Amino acid sequence: MKKTILSIAFFAIAISLFAQEDSFVKVNIPNDEKYNFTPIIDIEASAVKSQGNTGTCWSFSASSFLESEIYRNSGELIDISEMYTVRNTYTAKAWNYVMRQGKIQFSEGGLAHDVMNSIQKNGLVPDSAYSGLQGEATKHNHAQIVPELQKVLDAYIKNDKKSEYPNWRIAVDSILDVHLGKVSENFMYNDTFYTPTSFLEMTKVNASDYITLTSFIHQPYYTKFVLNIPDNFSNGTFYNIKLEQLVSEVDNALKKGYSLALDCDVSEKTFSQKFGVAIIPKNVDNNEKSLTYIVEENDITPELRQQEFENYNTTDDHLMHIVGLVKDQNDTEYYKVKNSWGSTGDRIGNRGYVYMSKAFFKLKTISVMVHKDVLTEELKQEFKI
Repeated sequence: MKKTILSIAFFAIAISLFAQEDSFVKVNIPNDEKYNFTPIIDIEASAVKSQGNTGTCWSFSASSFLESEIYRNSGELIDISEMYTVRNTYTAKAWNYVMRQGKIQFSEGGLAHDVMNSIQKNGLVPDSAYSGLQGEATKHNHAQIVPELQKVLDAYIKNDKKSEYPNWRIAVDSILDVHLGKVSENFMYNDTFYTPTSFLEMTKVNASDYITLTSFIHQPYYTKFVLNIPDNFSNGTFYNIKLEQLVSEVDNALKKGYSLALDCDVSEKTFSQKFGVAIIPKNVDNNEKSLTYIVEENDITPELRQQEFENYNTTDDHLMHIVGLVKDQNDTEYYKVKNSWGSTGDRIGNRGYVYMSKAFFKLKTISVMVHKDVLTEELKQEFKI
């Protein structure tokens, strides 16, 4: 008797479920889609490197950017020395720190325009001429450099009898020689002798051809201003444009075969080199899910962007290199961004690269550097370039 009753009950439930099949399927079966990326634009770039235990992403990103620029002009990929620029920038920072009597940040950080400032003054060398690695070292480690430099500089600043105090410039050079190696005035590349100046001339890179674009509402649009961020020790100038225009200028540059150096914040949990994506989910509960599955993203307004900048959620903590554009199966576009944390990551074919959504770019980007020739005519007219 119990079996008969149970059978009737199960039959009734089955009929009910069948009648509600459509609504049941829509409510309870997940519609999750894993990312499936298709390339749209792929600009030639050098191999992914690792900045090691250093805060020199600014040099790695801008050097990678210049390598792509050289290739665009000549068809030759040249492995540029990041550490030659870093060494010269440490010296520039030391001068700045001394002349401001220690009332400024002294760190490993910098921005893309610091690379341009350095090559304009000191030239450029290939990595084969100056690797910045000493002895049998295979990874960069600058953990001791800044503390040693700052100790020397602070001692000079605090000493009342500066005319009798040992020259801090000599001490700085000695420290950099120990950790990074001496710089040679002449070197050979492809069977030809060069100086840093003649090598720069050979690459046909002109540092004055590059400008930095940004978008903030605390300054008027279509004006140039010095952005007050910790790593802008050299007071670099930024061109301020509307947020949607910043995106369109990046898209325009990529479509014309120009890459860009990117300064942005990567502190979000939804930026992941391991998973190869950078996303801004609309619902924070989807943060972990968004690393693997497509989720709805937040709508980024200029006001939200400004708010995140002013509350320090968006800081200038990392620089990378935008080298292309991809899309997912829903035709949503992402920037292909080359990182400098080595060739790591779980996503197949994504080793060392991150696919950054445009929502993430709009919220977390500080600035981009690009060749001025590729700017739209509208922007050139606004800034009289």
